[in-house]
Amino acid sequence: MSETNDTAGSQEPREDGTPRERVVGTPSPAADSALLAKEEYPAPAGAGEELDERSAKRAERVVASLFLLAFAASVGFIVYFIGWSGRDGGMHGIHRARESNLWLGGLMALSFMAMAIGVTIWVRRLMSSKPIVQERHELEATPEDRAAFSAAFMEGAADSGITKRPLLRRTLLLAAAPLGLAPLVLLRDLGPLPEKRLRHTYWGEAVKAAKEKGRTGVRLVVDGTNKPLKVSDFASPGAMITVLPEGIEENAHHALNEIAKAVTILINVPADQFKPAKGRENWHVNGIVAYSKICTHVGCPAALYEQTTHHILCPCHQSTFDATDAAKVVFGPAARPLPQLPLSVEDGYLVATADFPEPIGPSFWERG
Repeated sequence: MSETNDTAGSQEPREDGTPRERVVGTPSPAADSALLAKEEYPAPAGAGEELDERSAKRAERVVASLFLLAFAASVGFIVYFIGWSGRDGGMHGIHRARESNLWLGGLMALSFMAMAIGVTIWVRRLMSSKPIVQERHELEATPEDRAAFSAAFMEGAADSGITKRPLLRRTLLLAAAPLGLAPLVLLRDLGPLPEKRLRHTYWGEAVKAAKEKGRTGVRLVVDGTNKPLKVSDFASPGAMITVLPEGIEENAHHALNEIAKAVTILINVPADQFKPAKGRENWHVNGIVAYSKICTHVGCPAALYEQTTHHILCPCHQSTFDATDAAKVVFGPAARPLPQLPLSVEDGYLVATADFPEPIGPSFWERG
């Protein structure tokens, strides 16, 4: 049993000439070999500790040209977005969306590509390839370390050419400036700020116009037929109907938006069960009361009505409002009652005498 006397981990052949099997835990026979040659890699062509100034000047002009191209493409992006994209409906319509996407995407891609190529050439052709060794020390830096860092930083800045070559520095800053401005320009596509427009509806404008003509208020018309509504037409307790201010479709500048804000539900609550809020005793007509149809949770239409409980229900998230008690919330995520529209009667017709006293819709709309 000659193999029992073999040294563990020995890689020499056995006495009989057969190769030894490697014992688990012993060093690999390839430990002293390397997959790659240990010779240093050559520096990029044209780069080194001593740069060829003629080649460097040529590369500097190429990089500066690329930075200027990136600047021009970024400016073109902004100009097209503000100017030409707004013509004939522009990017806000569907007819020129493909053209806008092509120009905007192409100009921005050209800007980034020119910047990337310019920086790559800068690094490959204009920066020295001296090896940099970072030593590990204690976390607390001594004055000598700080001084050494400052010196190394300044040396690195000098090697990069950022201080030596002002043309590159200036064109790089010039190319980067529009790219930083572009996201701010894109905010324009979000549209104008609402300001105070969400605090009012067309009801207020229509009531003002009606009072200037000597009337009590603006008539309520049935949504869909635009027929003015008389008290006698809505005399059945438990009924509900959707109404709008008279003339909204003809007079509103943005009819669909104004209709969406002004849409109102009219409910006939039994007079003996109606509990008007303080200060709103005269806002109903024999139990006929009007509330905004827009749920105060997230703006869904509160379009369901339970005649037995007199509850108004929003089908989106089950917010429930009591029609007999100023549309107060009785269930669900809504945080405030449905706004109430003050009503009156003129020549037998139901009329609104003022706008909603509080903002309609979700609570976050009030922040307009």
